[in-house]
Amino acid sequence: MKIDLSGKLAIVSGSTGGIGLGISQSLADAGATVVVIGRETAKVEQALASIRKHVPGAQLRGLTADLGTAEGAEKLFAAEPRADILVNNLGIFDAVDFFDTPDSEWTRFYEVNVISGVRLSRHYVPAMVEQGWGRVIFLSSESGVATPADMLNYGVTKSANLAVSHGLAKRLAGTGVTVNAILPGPTFTGGVEHMLKDAAAESGRNLREEADAFVRRARPTSIIQRVADVAEVAHLVTYIASPFSSATTGAALRVDGGVVDSMAI
Repeated sequence: MKIDLSGKLAIVSGSTGGIGLGISQSLADAGATVVVIGRETAKVEQALASIRKHVPGAQLRGLTADLGTAEGAEKLFAAEPRADILVNNLGIFDAVDFFDTPDSEWTRFYEVNVISGVRLSRHYVPAMVEQGWGRVIFLSSESGVATPADMLNYGVTKSANLAVSHGLAKRLAGTGVTVNAILPGPTFTGGVEHMLKDAAAESGRNLREEADAFVRRARPTSIIQRVADVAEVAHLVTYIASPFSSATTGAALRVDGGVVDSMAI
């Protein structure tokens, strides 16, 4: 099976690092023209250079915009009015106790992790329906199914991603546009490295070893007993973005290493 996304335009929110960057690279490698978006111009340029290094001849466009705001979304819509593939990857996370999380943080997480994807989907999906083909993919998390005690506000937003994606899939029944959610588990990204840097310094382990130890300690149900690589998540997204996935919609697809201890979602 060779995935060929030539002629498809893909928009990936939050794509200057981590899973978003990996998804952008994978989509570009499959032939899609990819729009890379971030809040800082320097990081957008770095991401474009990184993808071109790994995918010579990649078809890319970059945009500086904060998609966690309505203004940033409008800037994107003006620059890129249509898309064939929309990956709602933008998200923030942090470990914070429920009783130390003020209203403002709940609101901030909801705006970035949920409403950003709602805005982008509301804009891009109608044209997908008109052409009879499109892919909308929400990046949720295993935390959307098994809410972590130390990240309740994050887990709630990831549960909301599942609800939006499933409901939108039903709303678009028979249109040729599919909507799915991807549920990564602990994945070795820059954000995870930053979260674990103090623990690594204290233990003497390198960051990857510390990340794997974190999985065994904090996510003991993990079957693979390690963090996933970004590419392992990105490859699933690329398949779901392809014509091969035409019978998959309204689904919550896990790439969590078996953290969620269930035979079904």
